[in-house]
Amino acid sequence: MTRVLLAEDDPAISEPLARALRREGYDVDVRADGQGALDGAQDNPDLLILDLGLPLMNGLEVCRRLRAGGSSVPVLILTARAEEVDTVVGLDAGADDYVTKPFRLAELLARTRALLRRNLQEEEHEGGALIRIDADARRAFIGDNELQLTVKEFDLLRVLVREQGKVVSREQLMREIWETAWLGSTKTLDMHVSVLRRKLGDDAAQPRFITTVRGVGFRFEPEHGA
Repeated sequence: MTRVLLAEDDPAISEPLARALRREGYDVDVRADGQGALDGAQDNPDLLILDLGLPLMNGLEVCRRLRAGGSSVPVLILTARAEEVDTVVGLDAGADDYVTKPFRLAELLARTRALLRRNLQEEEHEGGALIRIDADARRAFIGDNELQLTVKEFDLLRVLVREQGKVVSREQLMREIWETAWLGSTKTLDMHVSVLRRKLGDDAAQPRFITTVRGVGFRFEPEHGA
């Protein structure tokens, strides 16, 4: 049985969420603080749903310690809508995806399934993976596996693949995807690039697909795309 570790200190969230996950057929272990989450992760769950605002040890520190210890458990972080900076930091700390509070249960369950599916397919993605975009159907694939992307993540990938081999400036991405003039802050863009990289199995330190061009923008490598 697929095992999910749920680290959330608010019973009003953890109890109904745990019930919903169990209805999906998952074995759910609920922890109410950061140390409990870290201890529960030693049992190698298939997924960790991690609230950032945990007592004793916050979710960011839990994530950092897991990655520093070599754990590859997929991590889905829960964060308040106003905590965009924390979301970016959480992704940088090693989280794989995020859901903002208040969240729709259907969305969280879909993200859970996508992370579990991606984890099972991880070995298939290694090597000469090919990214394909079906712009009309708004679908994206890595190899034979369909990526589960949000609207903005798909638009971001579509623009980068369209301009593959070229550097796409932050200004252009903000204008095309968010339809706004670039005013200097690109935290939202950086957050989406970070999530997209994780969904592609990419690594910012040794990129396979998306390369950061400091002070300018991003470049999609054409030898990996189609």
